[in-house]
Amino acid sequence: MDGQISKIQRYSTRDGPGLRSTVFAIGCPLSCLWCSNPELMGEGEKLLYHRQLCTGCGACVALSHGAIRLEKDGCVIDREACSNLGECADACYYDAYERVGFTVSAEELAVKLLRDKAFYDQSGGGVTFSGGEPASQAGFFIELAGVLKAEGVHVALDTSGYMLWEQLVPLVDEVELVLFDLKAHDSELHRRFTGADNTLIKENIRRAADIGKDMVIRLVIVPGVNDSVGEIAGRLEFVRSLGEGMRVDILKYHRLGAGKYAALGLRDPMGDTPECPDETAEYAAGLAREMGLAVAIGGVRDPGAYYFPLVRQLSPNTNVKAVWDGTK
Repeated sequence: MDGQISKIQRYSTRDGPGLRSTVFAIGCPLSCLWCSNPELMGEGEKLLYHRQLCTGCGACVALSHGAIRLEKDGCVIDREACSNLGECADACYYDAYERVGFTVSAEELAVKLLRDKAFYDQSGGGVTFSGGEPASQAGFFIELAGVLKAEGVHVALDTSGYMLWEQLVPLVDEVELVLFDLKAHDSELHRRFTGADNTLIKENIRRAADIGKDMVIRLVIVPGVNDSVGEIAGRLEFVRSLGEGMRVDILKYHRLGAGKYAALGLRDPMGDTPECPDETAEYAAGLAREMGLAVAIGGVRDPGAYYFPLVRQLSPNTNVKAVWDGTK
């Protein structure tokens, strides 16, 4: 089968155990306002314009039939009016335009990924399917997973979990580890910031736990959105309700994707929202340990990266950061 992906990120250390290659799928059923990969939301190829690389040569302007104009600090593109933006981008001599998205067969992609098999084997790593939402192209990734597993490669899935279980479970069954993103506890809050409520997501996470799937629940913390004590505690309580041995990743919101919105001609919906401070992430990690959950900050690395719940009770005056730094 053929699939649409944007890139392969090699030597990743945050998307599963060991050194990994992360495959980013195009297309996603959610529209999270804090998404750091907005170029993956819709289907098909995207064109990014990087103003800092533009020399003002005017090659694209000449082909645009008036839809691109040159100003002092770079080009202004009317994307709705420009019917040949791809042709204009190809005329650029300085790589100010970037094409994102290409179609590839499962067999072709497997060949690329298997070039790094020695690194996977030596580090206990493998390949992670991410995005976007790889489960939106489940058939393609099921075929790819089968090829990789036949070569002894560990395969993980990073998913929002937002689709019917009947569509999701064939891919869940095919991979060895699932990283579920739980973006908010409150359903209305989830709807407001992602475009959909979280009922289906929670149901799918619970179903995966019921069949004993090896998984990690990832909790992104966004200041002013889902960083309240109640929100953090609510998500952690849900994870605890899934049973013994659950693992949690605390992911701090960052602004690394802000430039992509400008490159796509879009307004960054998060505006000047600050990055998640270390103290908030450490508080969440401490609370997770109190609840009996294994937890790591910043993404999955290896089993030894998780802080396990050795401290059962903390007094109200306990310095959470000191506990986090000193207790494994």
